[in-house]
Amino acid sequence: MKIDNSTIQKLAHLSRLEFDAQGVEKMKADLSQILDWMEQLNEVDTEGVEPLTTMSTEVNVLREDVLGEHLPHEDGLKNAPQRDSDYFRVPKVLE
Repeated sequence: MKIDNSTIQKLAHLSRLEFDAQGVEKMKADLSQILDWMEQLNEVDTEGVEPLTTMSTEVNVLREDVLGEHLPHEDGLKNAPQRDSDYFRVPKVLE
């Protein structure tokens, strides 16, 4: 596929990039090569091939939730740098 200078300029504007004359020529060559490769992929026969949703064949190992012993409230606050009665005190995030 042939890419012209106006297409490169439009893409540069949309992506907020600036190219000199040498950069425009390099981008034209690179984009043409990518689009030619995509055209080759369109020629591949994919009849009967299931689409992939992931490349991994691993399956998540899940376990049942089990109620266990909880950390007492006072022990959880013991190492807090600052606390306000029963809560952690943290710096203000929003103005």
